[in-house]
Amino acid sequence: MMKGHRTWVFENQPVIAATATVGGPFEATGRIADDFDLLHEDLWLGEESYEKAHKILLEEAFFKAMEKGGITKEHVQFIIAGDLINLMTPSNFAARTIGAPYLGVFGACSTSMEGLALSAFIVNHGGAKYILTGASSHNTAVEKQFRYPTEYGGQKPPTAQWTVTGAGVALVSSEGEGPRIVAATIGRVVDMGLSDPFNMGGAMAPAAVDTIEAHLRDMQVDSSYYDLIVTGDLGKIGRQISLDLLREHGLQIEEERYQDCGLLIYREDQPVLAGASGAGCSATVVYGHLLNRMKQGEFKRMLVVATGALLSPLTFQQNETIPCIAHAVAIEYGGE
Repeated sequence: MMKGHRTWVFENQPVIAATATVGGPFEATGRIADDFDLLHEDLWLGEESYEKAHKILLEEAFFKAMEKGGITKEHVQFIIAGDLINLMTPSNFAARTIGAPYLGVFGACSTSMEGLALSAFIVNHGGAKYILTGASSHNTAVEKQFRYPTEYGGQKPPTAQWTVTGAGVALVSSEGEGPRIVAATIGRVVDMGLSDPFNMGGAMAPAAVDTIEAHLRDMQVDSSYYDLIVTGDLGKIGRQISLDLLREHGLQIEEERYQDCGLLIYREDQPVLAGASGAGCSATVVYGHLLNRMKQGEFKRMLVVATGALLSPLTFQQNETIPCIAHAVAIEYGGE
């Protein structure tokens, strides 16, 4: 089960039986709009606050994943989810609606793969048959908490990224058809002393590199083993830094095999500066766009390395640097 120092290998290979993704109006005009199950025309979603709208995103993704998986909420044995808002209230309240036993997890933008890794671990050992796991973010709710309300109109530097309005959910099962969860490498907290909250990609890149190296070392495979290695939301800046660091460490990864969710979700002409971010970024791109491509036979082996910056408004006010983390999950589909 444990291979090397930080990697779980799942001998029973839990299945991603169904997924669902929900997005907002900006995502509806993006590059992968066709891969969303549901897209909204406005950021309010009929609610009186952005935070309440955020909750609706995750609720809708939960119900859509159950519908696609052919189950009801009575079948769900655990929910594992998280977001970026204070005390993860959108996830807490969405879990209240479903009514299943709930484990709230916070890994910032790495939450999607943290939840998938934990779900696979539980299902692999017979701890559950069905688990719903997911992550979400809402642009205006998150901007209001971590930076400035969007109404303020504050300018951002080119290193900044656009928070995704979206939720991505996976139904992890012990049986059925679908992509298989083969292994997971748990990240460690890496802090290289960066303190700029408008350069998350640069801060998170070393954590991504640390986890990728650990995964390949533990699994005793070369990077070419995977048809695709995709990071969570490093954006333009972080992706290039991570590529440079990997090469400095002797890992030559072909650029076309090394992608980033923060660069896949939006079009180049959308004003997202260095790319996308948010806990909903990797969740929507992986559970929608990338798994759709995998099911169409475009690739068979994928390593998803979701990255997260573990800061808060309070730590920034206290002049702390930004501790970061990355969790990796290996997903396979199709024959050898």
